[in-house]
Amino acid sequence: MSRQLKLGAILTGVGTGQAEWLSPEIPGNASVDIDWYREQARLAEAAKFDLVFIVDSPFITPESAPHYLNRLEPLTLLSAIAGVTSKIGLVATLTTSYTEPFNVARQFASLDLISNGRAGWNVVTTGLEGAAGNFGREHHIDHTERYRKAREYLQVVQGLWDSYEDDAFPADKAGKHFLDASRQHRLDHKGEFFSVTGPLNIARSRQGQPVIFQAGISESGRGLAADFAEGIFAGVDNFEDAQVYYRDIKRRAHEAGRDPQHVVILPGIAPIIADTDEEARAIERQRDGELDLDKALVHLGRPFNYHDFRQYPLDGPFPDLGELGSNGYRGHAEHIKQVAREQNLTLRQAALRFATRYSTFVGSPQTVANEIERWFVEGASDGFNLRLTAPSEFKAFTERVLPLLQAKGLFRKEYSHNTLRGHLGLPVVENRHTVARRKAPALRISA
Repeated sequence: MSRQLKLGAILTGVGTGQAEWLSPEIPGNASVDIDWYREQARLAEAAKFDLVFIVDSPFITPESAPHYLNRLEPLTLLSAIAGVTSKIGLVATLTTSYTEPFNVARQFASLDLISNGRAGWNVVTTGLEGAAGNFGREHHIDHTERYRKAREYLQVVQGLWDSYEDDAFPADKAGKHFLDASRQHRLDHKGEFFSVTGPLNIARSRQGQPVIFQAGISESGRGLAADFAEGIFAGVDNFEDAQVYYRDIKRRAHEAGRDPQHVVILPGIAPIIADTDEEARAIERQRDGELDLDKALVHLGRPFNYHDFRQYPLDGPFPDLGELGSNGYRGHAEHIKQVAREQNLTLRQAALRFATRYSTFVGSPQTVANEIERWFVEGASDGFNLRLTAPSEFKAFTERVLPLLQAKGLFRKEYSHNTLRGHLGLPVVENRHTVARRKAPALRISA
């Protein structure tokens, strides 16, 4: 089979849920322990995963999940991981709402060179309204404005990444000729949000530009993804919704003049694997039974800017929240409202529903492998982003499920590329100035 699964590992230290940190396998300081991250990245690379992914956000409360409370900055972290890995992609989350494009372009270009072409950027617009206070603003940027800004931001960053053509530095010591100035290009961007002169003071890597990822599920998020994203961390939790999302994004990419095969869609999953389906479901039920309802309510409130759901009757209907959440994680918030309305959920049921997220990736190794194959073959995904929790759970996947996928011809046994673009089947991004110069003579002749 020419088309192959793409797999990512989400490294979340002590965990983004309620209880992962209680596992005896996970150190209490895992989210700030570089040795822990290095070991997990090495394990993912040994399993021939395409990438490791670091989540991030710029706002917390005392009730935030353990990993959010105390964690390393993603680009610093991935630069350290780059030194102990050689093949696996390195993807970090960074917001366009509260950063400057010149700095971000330089940071990711640096990671791309440090890793020899393995960097990727998960572009987010920041859904948490409280983040505004950390960056000198009284109010969070409006949802629509955030996405307009993100579009211009990406245009600026990608333009800066093309500041130097690939042959800009002859470094001819005999001729004392370091830079070919004709291959250096100012940006001179002036737009609605940014005015950036350029050029960026760093060359391109062997993959041309870092890979752009995105994770939005709102209308604005889908539009941004279709126009810019090369990888999408899809927030879908069932097969039917995943198929609808997959078709929608591929259609939008095609309409935007892009090759849909160059938009790789990776839903996030957390498989539960045991010897039999019954044992795996028993583990799932046990975990569900151990959920702390109070913490589940806090978790439910996060997409609504940490709205306090504890003020409502637990066994009453899910409350009418009006426009709450529309300026935060809009897609996620609207999904919760829709499911609660359509399934007539009480607040208690909604809190447990979205704290547990019933998964079809639960069962024996064969069951999980078959379900992965179904999503992949029947147009629901191009692969998956696995939430790496206890090392034993990741080991169960790599040692018991992965060989079954390899036997089906769905996943590689060895790397065939050294860059993230190579792993994902994406083309190297050619420098725009090189392309323009190559086309210029033909245009003059035809004129």
